[in-house]
Amino acid sequence: MADLTNFNPNSVGNPNNNIFGLPFSESDARLVILPIPWEVTVSYNAGTARAPDHVFTASLQIDLYDPDYKEAWKQGFFMRSPDKKILMKSDYLRKEAELYINYISQGESVDNNKFMAKTLKEINQGSLFLNDWVYEQTSAMLNAGKLVALLGGDHSTPFGFFKAIADKYPEFGILQIDAHCDLRNTFEGFNFSHASIMHNALEKIPALKKLVQVGIRDYCEEELDYINNSNGRVVTFFDKNIKTRQYEGETWKSIVDEIVNSLPQIVFISFDIDGLDPKLCPHTGTPVQGGFETEQIFYLLHKVFLSGRKIVGFDLNEVGVSHDEWDENVGARVLYKLCNLLTASNPVNV
Repeated sequence: MADLTNFNPNSVGNPNNNIFGLPFSESDARLVILPIPWEVTVSYNAGTARAPDHVFTASLQIDLYDPDYKEAWKQGFFMRSPDKKILMKSDYLRKEAELYINYISQGESVDNNKFMAKTLKEINQGSLFLNDWVYEQTSAMLNAGKLVALLGGDHSTPFGFFKAIADKYPEFGILQIDAHCDLRNTFEGFNFSHASIMHNALEKIPALKKLVQVGIRDYCEEELDYINNSNGRVVTFFDKNIKTRQYEGETWKSIVDEIVNSLPQIVFISFDIDGLDPKLCPHTGTPVQGGFETEQIFYLLHKVFLSGRKIVGFDLNEVGVSHDEWDENVGARVLYKLCNLLTASNPVNV
């Protein structure tokens, strides 16, 4: 463990230390954050590939005291440096994807253009490469006894992490905070699109027994059909229905209790920042009006914790990059809460 004798948690965050200004190395830290600078398949606004660096900078402004999970940070949080090769590959394929998306948006057929067909193939191969890389990285850390978190990047990034979790837990569920279902069977021709992450997880990872979605407010008929035909494997709490219930007198507590009761015992949290009200994340990839305040989601997550369910990992994705660093500040605070929650949910055996 790191020597905290000379560390003052009440002082300003030291940029010479790691995430949140904490003085831990990867070997000292109990929880390791893997940043994924990847945004190849984003459909609208780009920038999230560079979010990890910006979130790191913003994290130095966070006060470490958390009344819900006091001194969880003392077990050690560490964020790796974003892999520059992954970022370079993302930048190259993103430019290719922009040309491809512009081409098909005009109603053109890929079959009639060898260059576009080659581009699509390269993008899909790039996504497979990333999936394998994330799986290898997260598996190694889990096998080393670390708690692991993923910081994106777009929402396609955690697929390999889900596979690593499935190796460790034969049955688990995902609690998805999101404006979108992400249940499309491919999108724009991309097999591992950010809009298909949950469809791919459900179809390709048998250990994923339950997906509970919260805050969904932008989806297509194909996705609604998938939910309705899932035999209860997908449970979706649509934003409109949540708001209607609240307008008619139900409390957030009663709705949260229903959400928590829908979850299995082993839970992975997949947090797309656009699940929040877009005033909190205006530069996210695909902002949608509606959504939650951070405290509403923190209340939900704390209730999951208090229920005795085991939280085994999380991803935080789609944090935007802005000139005033507002998105990054919100993202850093969400990240800190999630780190504290994951650590508290996995108490150290004495």
